[in-house]
Amino acid sequence: MNNSSAKEAMYYTRLERNRIRCDLCHHTCFISEGRRGFCRNRENRRGKLYNVVYGRPSAVNIDPIEKEPQHHMLPGTNMICIGTAGCNFRCRHCHNWHLSQRSIEEIGRYERYAPQDIVTAALNLDIPTISSTYNEPTVFYEYVLDIAKLAKKANLRILWHSNGYMKPEPLKELLQYTDAVTIDLKGFSQKAYDNSDAELQPVLNTLKTINDSSAWLEIVNLVIPTINDTAEEIREMCVWIRDELSGEVPVHFSRFFPNYKLANLTPTPIETLERAYDTALEVGLHYVTLGNVPGHKYNSTFCPRCNEILIRRVHFNIMENNIRDGKCVSCGHAIPGIWI
Repeated sequence: MNNSSAKEAMYYTRLERNRIRCDLCHHTCFISEGRRGFCRNRENRRGKLYNVVYGRPSAVNIDPIEKEPQHHMLPGTNMICIGTAGCNFRCRHCHNWHLSQRSIEEIGRYERYAPQDIVTAALNLDIPTISSTYNEPTVFYEYVLDIAKLAKKANLRILWHSNGYMKPEPLKELLQYTDAVTIDLKGFSQKAYDNSDAELQPVLNTLKTINDSSAWLEIVNLVIPTINDTAEEIREMCVWIRDELSGEVPVHFSRFFPNYKLANLTPTPIETLERAYDTALEVGLHYVTLGNVPGHKYNSTFCPRCNEILIRRVHFNIMENNIRDGKCVSCGHAIPGIWI
């Protein structure tokens, strides 16, 4: 790639001999001239760091917001979803590995969309939300941020789905222009994060930072047999969410299917997901759903006061919405989220 195909990156420190320290995520890569960081997207060119996927998404689609998943944000609406090459995790189960675990050159295809192009498309199609997803938004941070700034001026919603490994300073900058975040919590042990070549504690810190901001937070836990599925780990995770965040934070337990480097494992037993669901409610989490089990009763969201169905879902489809003006129509209980 030549310099015209990239944008100078934010959050890095120039060192001696044209070396660079990337300060965007917790890997804190030291990058020699002509090399890229762990994410494959941030390249040292003569002592300056460049984002080589800026304006070059490898995936652009229109999806229901339930697919993110976001269950307490504009239910039944669509979002424009964008993703690029690269990731700062190495999840051995990744179902988007063809994007996240490859460089843009290895993928060999991309579109050329400036930030304004994405915003204009959302306005023209009357789509209220733009989501950065598919691969990790951190690794196309500058693109995400520029889109978000323009989107807020146009009264569009900004959502992103992340592994939570962004450092505090860039995280707080992006949160200023963010409406909602979905965080993948890979588990509640270092063993779970060894599966992604990362560490747990920075993600927990990120969750606290988001929870303390004005952005709406939802958490996804992909339950993987032998990796993060013990009853003890799931209970410990739920207690931490209750005590350190809030019982109001929606938690989605999703079913794993064999993929990528974990194709030898079996799908998550539905009984395991149901036990996780029961545990979460037992410790005091109010909004819990199960994902990747289309048609299951617990695809739906229930009112924590009267236990009536708030939103009936079948997979990503909304069949019934019993929230009016942010309240349960049956008992009037206020339901947190973004409803308008």
